[in-house]
Amino acid sequence: MKKVVFLAVVCLICSSVCWAQYERRVAKRDFYDYFNNANYDESLVPEYTLPDVMACLDGTKVTDIPSWESKRRQELMDLFTTYMYGKMPVPDESFSFEVMGADRRILKNRAVRRDIMLHLTGDGPDVRLTLVWKNDKRKAALHKTILGLSFVDSDSIWTLHKDGSRAKGGEAWQIDTLLDHGFLLATFQYTDAELDKAKDNFKSSRLHKHFYKAGQNYPLPNEWGAIACWAWTASRAFDAMEKLAADVVDINDVSVMGHSRLGKTALWTGATDRRFSAVVSVNSGCCGAAISRRCVGETLECVNEWSYQWFCGNFRQFSHREEYLPFDQHELLALIAPRKLVVISGTEDLWADPKGERLGCEGAKPVYELYHKADNIIYRLREGKHAVLKEDWQFILTVL
Repeated sequence: MKKVVFLAVVCLICSSVCWAQYERRVAKRDFYDYFNNANYDESLVPEYTLPDVMACLDGTKVTDIPSWESKRRQELMDLFTTYMYGKMPVPDESFSFEVMGADRRILKNRAVRRDIMLHLTGDGPDVRLTLVWKNDKRKAALHKTILGLSFVDSDSIWTLHKDGSRAKGGEAWQIDTLLDHGFLLATFQYTDAELDKAKDNFKSSRLHKHFYKAGQNYPLPNEWGAIACWAWTASRAFDAMEKLAADVVDINDVSVMGHSRLGKTALWTGATDRRFSAVVSVNSGCCGAAISRRCVGETLECVNEWSYQWFCGNFRQFSHREEYLPFDQHELLALIAPRKLVVISGTEDLWADPKGERLGCEGAKPVYELYHKADNIIYRLREGKHAVLKEDWQFILTVL
């Protein structure tokens, strides 16, 4: 008996030492360590088998639209919600919105701007939604609209400096191109809803904290991460446009668009809110359009170590264990069917795994084919880096 107890104590000490060593090893790795030592070699991609998007959990196959809509789609929504994005709360009666002042002319009278304040809960946070469209009195038609998830505030996009330039980040939005194509652009700064702050354990939470139960200080393992917060806010922006901008917005033709982590957000927005007519994702990469099982560029380990606030706590168990994911990102893209899906990759953006993004689109096609809408998946690989380029906008506005 003493021998058994001794061995148990030894094993416990050894496991504790190994865990402590692991903790120190992870703690010493910074983001650029992950970036510089990531795999970019196709010959080193592990062998993997993608989950069958058309196979239900009970083994039956999807053969028609009703079986997809009533069964398989809901299964996937439940899996992604439970193990990746987390459960989002239903907005309560404290959510409200209001127009801030009268419409005003901007850009030397070329465009019209309307600001709407979203009161996400009774006591905040408040998010400013800015709508801008071309000032053309001859046209009374409603506008195709892009809801843009923005890294910067609206003023950085729409306010010109004396030399004609915009604040850093504002240049990503090609204003002249958008106006020339007759689109209305609606934007909000994503961190107004929830902060994008890693290593914080949600201590400086904005939206999360308003839905905590008594004594709760951080989301439970199956509750929403920051990306779900941002997606939820995008849906609230749609609510506001439906009520306070129906005179200028064609509510049946509203697309949601984002770049990088906000490209990841746009995809989940489109999956959870089917009112959006199209989804545009630029360089969304890992946990966006790219196949996770490829382990190219950014990986689940990097996301869960350096950006763990993006997803729910349950997602962390899949670091270095991609093969155990009960889904992969092609199935997220399939949840957008049959609406338009535009995925753009850059040849220099290996961190986002352009090939993985293309394969994600290909993996979603069987569902689009059910609707005879295979052409609604639009993938584009262009030259260039991790950014939204002018040519991206020219392409996006042509295909929407």
